[in-house]
Amino acid sequence: MPHADLDWKRVARLMLISRRIDEIEETRLVPEKKVLYQFSARGHELGQILLGTLLNHRHDAAGAYYRSRPLVLTLGLSLEDAFAAPMARSGGFSDGRDIGVVCNLPTKQGPVVLPMAGDVGSQYTPAAGWAQSIQYRRDVLGESDYQGAMAVALGGEGSVATNGFWSCLTMATTLELPLLFFIEDNGYAISVPAEKQTPGGNIADNLASFQRLRIWQVDGTDPARLPDALVGAVSHVRSGKGPALLRVIVPRLSGHSGQDTQTYKSPEEIEQERRRDPLERLVRHLVPDLFSRTAWSRFQKQVHQEVEEALSRALARSAPDPGHVQRHVFVESRPDGSPDLQIRGGLAAEGHTFPESTDQPDPQPPRINMVTAIRRTLETELESNPKLVVFGEDVGPKGGVHAVTMGLQEEFGEERVFDTSLSEEGIIGRAVGMALAGLMPVAEIQFRKYADPATEQLNNCGTIRWRTANRFAAPIVVRLPGGYFKCGDPWHSVSGEVLWVHGIGWQVCVPCNAEDAVGLLRAAMRSNNPTIFFEHRHLLDTAWARRPYPGDSFVLPLGMARRVLEGDELTVVSWGAMVERCQKAAQQSGASLDLIDLRTVAPWDKQAVLESVQRTKRCLIVHEDNLTAGFGAEIAAVLVKEAFFSLDAPIERIAVPDLPIPHNVPLMEAILPNVDQIAGKIRELVEF
Repeated sequence: MPHADLDWKRVARLMLISRRIDEIEETRLVPEKKVLYQFSARGHELGQILLGTLLNHRHDAAGAYYRSRPLVLTLGLSLEDAFAAPMARSGGFSDGRDIGVVCNLPTKQGPVVLPMAGDVGSQYTPAAGWAQSIQYRRDVLGESDYQGAMAVALGGEGSVATNGFWSCLTMATTLELPLLFFIEDNGYAISVPAEKQTPGGNIADNLASFQRLRIWQVDGTDPARLPDALVGAVSHVRSGKGPALLRVIVPRLSGHSGQDTQTYKSPEEIEQERRRDPLERLVRHLVPDLFSRTAWSRFQKQVHQEVEEALSRALARSAPDPGHVQRHVFVESRPDGSPDLQIRGGLAAEGHTFPESTDQPDPQPPRINMVTAIRRTLETELESNPKLVVFGEDVGPKGGVHAVTMGLQEEFGEERVFDTSLSEEGIIGRAVGMALAGLMPVAEIQFRKYADPATEQLNNCGTIRWRTANRFAAPIVVRLPGGYFKCGDPWHSVSGEVLWVHGIGWQVCVPCNAEDAVGLLRAAMRSNNPTIFFEHRHLLDTAWARRPYPGDSFVLPLGMARRVLEGDELTVVSWGAMVERCQKAAQQSGASLDLIDLRTVAPWDKQAVLESVQRTKRCLIVHEDNLTAGFGAEIAAVLVKEAFFSLDAPIERIAVPDLPIPHNVPLMEAILPNVDQIAGKIRELVEF
């Protein structure tokens, strides 16, 4: 007899819908080249659909992956969108920008499907961030409607080998998060068997002794036993007992994707999988107890007709407008000047308002170093914005390896300023999930080079708004110290800011003094776009960078350069620690020059540079990043195109040779742009 508490007619309808969509894609739309990249969920449907029926809390969220369309259909994806997206038609969850099964669902009053990504395992840590946000909003902000909410992270058995899975597992168990791991084990990651993903091919057995993790295993094709396992796991998580993992054993009744012929499987294995078809088992479960055979046949025909009608509507949709493809990289304004806000993610989408600000400093002596300036700015924003959280490795009692967060945990508590596990993937993925849940995360990566393991999450974060056609955004701030210090080395002294200028959707701030650090950091924490805030290690405590605190309301517009020196013989463009060396070189050279500190390299103040070069007719660009493909090359390319007829001399660049930063101090200074080198190039260009 079917499980009495479930709406089996709805389950059956969704099962038939999902299966029919896959069949139409595989047999018609792919051969007709209307779908170019197809992923089938055949064999996986039943567990996902049953899970979806249990995600009924308004603050639930799912971190899903490319085989999760049955779940998304259960949570509200329209049949028309389900067809239109794989055909890259207009509208829907990406407006033709992303693979058709890389879904999202920004439901306002119901379960949210977080923006998926195409890389394996990247769904896990944002789901953990959402789960931690449930705890934060419930316990710290006192929002009682978050009681009982949960997050679920879906993934295949291959994804349990990824950094994202293990980082998420660490977070979920150490913090006892309301998170369910829903692992669909079909035995193969494309063609690689499960035994090569985890010892023995069973992640549930391998985690049996993992503390604070409750584990279930169930046959995902069995409609008699599957509901009890799901209800047990979901109830465990909702009751506040910590995370759970449910391993759902399913067949993959198709290739990995439409192009996969499965030649790595024997005919006998394929036949064995076919015999485990959950649809056939569901029919046997429901007929004749719930449906007569005639009623089932009529029901199936009605559902198939519904699917065909949705396909017709999807086919009638136009292709996306190429004129819109460059929209939604960053937040945009409507014709009336109001922001064109995303549906989900960040403070703006929740109507948060900030205290009034000004771009005019109110200097408050004495001069302070950049460490103090950043700390004080974090402190004032923590005071005024209860949704702001600061975290990273060692930011708590230690106060950060650069002492920037010293005392903040004592003042604001461990829930708002906290240490994380040593996983940059987890730090950034968690921040993304928190931002999607409506918080303002300020994450610290201890050194620029240490961000490399988080590159996947950083790239995905920047493209969320564009990939979802402005349905979601994840405005986070990543504090990223780097650059040379008293000595150098290839691990702690990297600048490499051009990587994030090239990272789509990111704002990149590189202040060179305490006043600018205050204005730019506050702007970043109030922005509706994600921001890399680069803290140069040399400038954190150097006397040259000290300035009076400019006030608690001081906010600098991003993309506005500062003219450090005014002159008419040469334009020198720089940012970060090289501004100090350029200023000293200018004094040494005796030349009359415009020294422009960009302050932000994404966006960068192109107009200020162009106006200066058109007046001085010469330009020198100095930066600490490597010479080849450094951001100076972009500036030079723009000047060659837009100021070519104003130039009286070649555009020159001084940067670090294409080498890591050495540890030995004389070796380090031999490759860093130095005052004598810059001064010599200034004189050479002025005399050209």
